[in-house]
Amino acid sequence: MNSRAVQHRPAQDEEYEDLLGLWADLESALSVLLAHPLQVRNFAAKVRQCDRWLQDLVAHDIDAALYLMFQLASTSTVGYSTSHALVCATLCHIMAGELALSQRERNALVRAALTMNIGMTALQDELANQHERPSAAQQEAIRKHPEEGQAILERLYVTDHLWLDVVGQHHVNLPQRTPLAALEELDRLTRVLNTIDRYAAMISPRHSRPGRSTTDSVRALVGPGIDQRDEVGYLLVRTIGLCPPGTFVRLDNGDIAIVLRRSDKANLPLVASLADRNGKPYSPARLHQTADSKPNIQSSLPRAAVTIELNHRTMMRVGLYAAQRSIGVGTGSVAIP
Repeated sequence: MNSRAVQHRPAQDEEYEDLLGLWADLESALSVLLAHPLQVRNFAAKVRQCDRWLQDLVAHDIDAALYLMFQLASTSTVGYSTSHALVCATLCHIMAGELALSQRERNALVRAALTMNIGMTALQDELANQHERPSAAQQEAIRKHPEEGQAILERLYVTDHLWLDVVGQHHVNLPQRTPLAALEELDRLTRVLNTIDRYAAMISPRHSRPGRSTTDSVRALVGPGIDQRDEVGYLLVRTIGLCPPGTFVRLDNGDIAIVLRRSDKANLPLVASLADRNGKPYSPARLHQTADSKPNIQSSLPRAAVTIELNHRTMMRVGLYAAQRSIGVGTGSVAIP
């Protein structure tokens, strides 16, 4: 097996240090809006500003965005509710392009994702830290939160009726087999957000339970096979992968690895092996293109199954470097310095 060191690139280090900080800053800014919305002046304008910020970060590097999003979701310090909103909004933005939604639909969908739980922000954070089942009062608050959220947004002078209505019915379960094109605008966006909301909730850890692996989450959404008739679930998997950047996997040689970037071959991403089958960490980690040679991905892993600390800046930097230079093609694994 050949190996070679990835050259140190100070400019990329600075670039990804900024990107990491910008995502954390966006999460913090969104947290302020969602925690005390009625105390925020020009609330709707500030949500639109967060949306533009999100768009800029995704446009910078979609794989890095996915990597950071999935990692921040499992380690967030601002609370579950805000982290969940940001994951959903990011996935909705990516999916809007794949579904060729109009700009109006895209805006309503993403802004609804950012604010859909505004009627229960504190309660959602409380439930994420709660081991026992929700009380009767909590269950009633959960049931009412879509309409409560819509009412709060109306008080905050949100005037986009599509945004408001998607928030108001985001927990309505619509038939999965009806083609999206056959649905009315509101129902189409509701189904997209409903699917992404459930997927993001399953992968995110809470004190009451660890997050599921991404493949378990996909199976819970669309069944053991990826059925093309479920347009949203199928396209979500096709777009971000069964194992998206930022998620952990076990390779068929026993290694524990993290996915760094998608490749041109569906579900055969670039990974970094972090530890061998006995749990002994590699130092440095080993970069590998599963699209070009074995080992391949055997299964995905929940975040709770991995205790290795990561330098996200380094992971993103070398992932981009490898993707730009097709490192690993025909050479097997590549050591990360």
